[in-house]
Amino acid sequence: MSDRVLVAKVGLDGHDRGVKVVARILRDGGFEVIYTGLFQTPDKVAATAIDEDVDAIGLSMLSGAHMTLAPLVVAKLRERGVEIPVVVGGIIPPL
Repeated sequence: MSDRVLVAKVGLDGHDRGVKVVARILRDGGFEVIYTGLFQTPDKVAATAIDEDVDAIGLSMLSGAHMTLAPLVVAKLRERGVEIPVVVGGIIPPL
């Protein structure tokens, strides 16, 4: 059985080319990928990750909202009593 990875676009950012490329690379590397699509909420990402029993979550953000949205995803996971590694990528502007 392969590792399962959920990849998601959280918030209002509608640019999905990068996350789709990452999903394809992961699939080609033998991972099972669940792509949730655009405009997901932190609550929906956490719920889907738990429902799909994933081993990791990848968040793609190009809007600069990573400082707000990524911690919200982690908080929603913790509220549900689970620890799933979360990786954030995209355009991460300097502080």
